[in-house]
Amino acid sequence: MRKVRVFGSARTQPDDPVFKLAEEFARHIADCGYMVITGAGPGIIEACQRGAGRERSFGVNIRLPWEQQANTIISGGPKLLSFRYFFARKLFFLKEADAVVLFPGGFGTHDEGFETLTLLQTGKTRPMPLLFLDRPRGTYWKQWQRYVEDHLLRRAMIEENDLALYKVTDNVDPAVDEITAFHRVYHGPLRPHRRARVAVALLEATSTAWPGAPAYCC
Repeated sequence: MRKVRVFGSARTQPDDPVFKLAEEFARHIADCGYMVITGAGPGIIEACQRGAGRERSFGVNIRLPWEQQANTIISGGPKLLSFRYFFARKLFFLKEADAVVLFPGGFGTHDEGFETLTLLQTGKTRPMPLLFLDRPRGTYWKQWQRYVEDHLLRRAMIEENDLALYKVTDNVDPAVDEITAFHRVYHGPLRPHRRARVAVALLEATSTAWPGAPAYCC
């Protein structure tokens, strides 16, 4: 079963629109046959486990002086894992992920985002969709993208085609479609030596939802 790694703030409250968005995304991507892998704490993490459900999500906890207690959705279940060190937890996430989705969050969320971008840019991980998902008309990731374009791209610290490594959206439908369309083609009937070239093309070709495609297409 393919897995989607999800990150976001552990401090997001249940009445926040982003919390509800994360819950909706997790429910729909799980309905498409994907397992959700995230932390085990509150906030966006709990929202995703609510949406995907206990049977369709893994909780990967990290022992910290704060924010380390597992939420009630995943606590006590067989899919709850606990790590002492961040590097071991990161390795598990990297090994298992077939896509990465980031909701608004703090330093940890940005760390996971830039780490994934670096691995994709340098070819040190297999190609996969990377989505930055915000609430409708939200500006969190749009302002982040503006920073990337104004300070990294404009000063030639990255290249134009590096922007194709990720997608910023404020809607669940394109996010789900991006993931499912990518893997439907990438794992289709192609010979292995052609998959790398196809994967690069897919990152651009699926950046816009296919016209007429049904929502949450699997």
